[in-house]
Amino acid sequence: MRRSLRLLTHTRRHPSAILLLVQLLGMLLYPFIESEPAGHVAFNVFGVVVLALTIRMVRRTPGETWISVTLGAAILVLLALQTFLDLRPELLPWSSGLEALFYFYAAASLIAYMMGDRQATTDELFAAGATFTLLAWGFTHLYLMVQELHPGTFAAAVNAAAPRTWSELNYLSFALLSSTGIGDVIPLTTHARALCSIEMLVGVMYLAAVVARLIGFTTQGKVHRRHPKAPPEPWEQD
Repeated sequence: MRRSLRLLTHTRRHPSAILLLVQLLGMLLYPFIESEPAGHVAFNVFGVVVLALTIRMVRRTPGETWISVTLGAAILVLLALQTFLDLRPELLPWSSGLEALFYFYAAASLIAYMMGDRQATTDELFAAGATFTLLAWGFTHLYLMVQELHPGTFAAAVNAAAPRTWSELNYLSFALLSSTGIGDVIPLTTHARALCSIEMLVGVMYLAAVVARLIGFTTQGKVHRRHPKAPPEPWEQD
């Protein structure tokens, strides 16, 4: 009972950590079920969980909860139609576009939450990781939408003519957002390359403006605790 209460308290104090953990687990587990017949249904169920956790996070940020709830409800309706009425080819571009918009709005809300003060809390550090993942997922769904609207947008070394899977596009998204390369998934059209360029810019700006700011606050806090009588640093004299 005490362990359950501690876990509940930790979840309330650091919901960003729960959101980040669920997203990372999803990326690790989805490749095992991606090729299974029920894999798409299972991933839709997992998407509902991520949507619920993301909406909960937005409630703690300056973002408007009703916007997240409205987008989330529309996405759930489209996912249900795809699952039970076999309308995936017709509705996938719409659901992917809405999911991209949902994750981008959630990421913007978390960024506003992290930039709202001049200190770095534990939950804000977890939020930095969760925001990075939300941005990567947003661009992943954006790539899925473009691929459905214009087949042949992306190619890869293996089975180049086939449409790229969610895992492949998610890998491309993380590679571009972190500026670590492009991998074996390559955008072929000018529109896809433009989106990839925007993601690279977003990744660089996020690391430089948000993550570096949080690290700076964390470092300043550690310096003060370790050396309470030390002379002020140059940036603290202004």
